[in-house]
Amino acid sequence: MPSRPVLTRRWSPALVLLLLLLGTLWVAGGASHADVTGQVITRGATWTLLVLAILLGVRPVVVGAGAAFWLLLATVLLVLLQLVPLSPNIWTALPGRDVLLGASSGETVWRPWAIVPSATINAASSLIVPVVTLILVTALCNEEKTWLPTILLGIIFCSMLVGLLQFSGFVLDNPFINDTVGSVSGTFANRNHFALLLAIGCLITPVWAFAGKQGVGWRAPVALALMTLFALTILATGSRAGMLTGMLALALGLALCWHDVRRALRGAPRWVFPALIVAIIGGVALFVLVSIAADRAESVRRAFEVDPGQDMRTRGLPTVLSMIAAYFPAGAGFGGFDPIFRLHEPFGLLKPTYFNHAHNDFLEVVLDGGLPAVLLLLLAIGWYAIASLRAWRANGQHSVLPKLGSAMLLLVFVASAFDYPARTPMMMAMIVIAATWLCQNKTPPIKAGFT
Repeated sequence: MPSRPVLTRRWSPALVLLLLLLGTLWVAGGASHADVTGQVITRGATWTLLVLAILLGVRPVVVGAGAAFWLLLATVLLVLLQLVPLSPNIWTALPGRDVLLGASSGETVWRPWAIVPSATINAASSLIVPVVTLILVTALCNEEKTWLPTILLGIIFCSMLVGLLQFSGFVLDNPFINDTVGSVSGTFANRNHFALLLAIGCLITPVWAFAGKQGVGWRAPVALALMTLFALTILATGSRAGMLTGMLALALGLALCWHDVRRALRGAPRWVFPALIVAIIGGVALFVLVSIAADRAESVRRAFEVDPGQDMRTRGLPTVLSMIAAYFPAGAGFGGFDPIFRLHEPFGLLKPTYFNHAHNDFLEVVLDGGLPAVLLLLLAIGWYAIASLRAWRANGQHSVLPKLGSAMLLLVFVASAFDYPARTPMMMAMIVIAATWLCQNKTPPIKAGFT
């Protein structure tokens, strides 16, 4: 007996609340600055959804999240620990604090571990988004969890449409984020973060089209069109890091569904499978080359025109490394990079704009959290490596979502080496969803979703 269509089934409260959360993040969760209006919107809505989840009796299964739950819990505790006041004897013994005391002696004020407590409070407040996302995702039933790739793909597609409108010259000024008018950044303030979201779309699209399907139907040409649009929009953003993550995503996306495509074409002639792969790669490459030839590939142009020696990220790296050495092993406190960098900024780097982050999140985490953050980061990377190896060595439909989660997190790791995407609320939710997929060794086979 055929099952009822998805749209006629009763959605669980957890799914409804998760859709509301993702919708809010799509509108206002594309910025990381503490002073933008979007932070008030996203955090207020997230707390409201958490209260509703409690009132509606949503029951998360955090044990099923495995390492994702414990790593998130450790992160929250580490940030909160930096806000605990320390006695003057302990605080003054921490490295890098002597410059803040100046000529004064006999310090009697109890101060928190973090040098800029207000920034650390903001960092702790931002973690409500991944916490609530984890609660809602783990509370979904198995069937609803298989709809998540389709939901995320829909969000990414809508963001791409906004980016294409911007690329066409249509002025869109999002009042909730600190975006640059005229920049192709979609629903994000930073074009690198938008390019990463599009790269994730290149990962999800083949899974949506081929995973668990018995044949190649209408989804195959739609997937080809979507991947081409995602790739072209990445080029239009002007993000050099986006080109790297985009190419990596296209390769990983094909690897994710290699066996599914072969199984779907089992009854077809042998030449059909390689012809399909060539058509996918060739189609994307052709449109990319046309975009470059028409001088519409902003990312390619910036890759050749920008002088790395004048790039602020390169010029500021020695200062960032000296700051890490000055505050290690205690760290300077999460969220306080901007004021702390100004304290150490040499005259040669002074300019009208300011250096808001290290543009290498691994280094900034070490600067902020010191040795405890290093240990937590190494633990997270070690878990990721072991879980990814287990996921990619597994076969069958149950391994699709863990592989997809592994690939998504890899893209975030690569992008974080050049920028700070994990600090935006929208990307925080994406990371949590990817981590829960990677944690689930017995994930149910992916289904058709809402279509």
